[in-house]
Amino acid sequence: MQGQAAAPAAGTVLNALANGTGSAFAIDEYTTATVELRESGPVEGTVAEDPDADTRLIEACVERVVEDFGDGQGGTVRTESDVAMASGLKSSSAAANATVLATLSALGEADALSREDACRLGVDVARDVGVTVTGAFDDASASMLGGVTVTDNTTDDLLARDELSWDVLVYTPPERAYSADADVGRCRSVAPMADLVAELALDSEYARAMTVNGLAFCAALGFSPDPMVEAMDRAAGVSLSGTGPSFTAVGDRDALAAVRDVWSQREGRTWLTTTQTEGTRIT
Repeated sequence: MQGQAAAPAAGTVLNALANGTGSAFAIDEYTTATVELRESGPVEGTVAEDPDADTRLIEACVERVVEDFGDGQGGTVRTESDVAMASGLKSSSAAANATVLATLSALGEADALSREDACRLGVDVARDVGVTVTGAFDDASASMLGGVTVTDNTTDDLLARDELSWDVLVYTPPERAYSADADVGRCRSVAPMADLVAELALDSEYARAMTVNGLAFCAALGFSPDPMVEAMDRAAGVSLSGTGPSFTAVGDRDALAAVRDVWSQREGRTWLTTTQTEGTRIT
């Protein structure tokens, strides 16, 4: 009774903390979950990159899937990720998505849920565990379905989904920022800008939308906009990702390579990747 799944990370077009509408796009970096079930007992989780990491989310995802589709099984779940935790690249959403599909696979129930409903299950668990303020249906749907999604996080409705072929530049500073610790009041103060970003996103103006989002949320969350300014004259769009500290820029690969040369002078990790349109998959 073993299953494995891989879920892509994601970057932000619109942070949902301001007005409940969110948008994100999947990138070609992954979190993989391996689930091994036994007839009974507890569920024990481990995170390969950090033996002391909080494993409540992945454990609770296994427990919820077993509750709905299993027969009291226990077991283990282990995640490995290409992206750092609490870096703004949706590692929690990717971990939940991969764990849900891996557990369904281990139970022989891979087709029991649609991808959207499997995503919603993980979002419900994330809310219950308290690792997210909004439920992060925008982040989770981009990771589960691939491409770029626009969502209403207050109702978990998918408003739009597109498939885009972007090159993506990612900069991750060494510090970490947990979304559950974000100042929600300050984020809601930029709701007028978030409303504009939502309009742009629903008009498929994703690159312009993410730049407006980035400027607004750098101000709300206290991040320097300098990485954005360094990219604006070359990238099609650039934004703070999630509640930080990572930044993502999209556009032409040669132009992004020039931005990489600038961002690489900063402390942290900078790398080029692409968008991902397949979403989470059982492996």
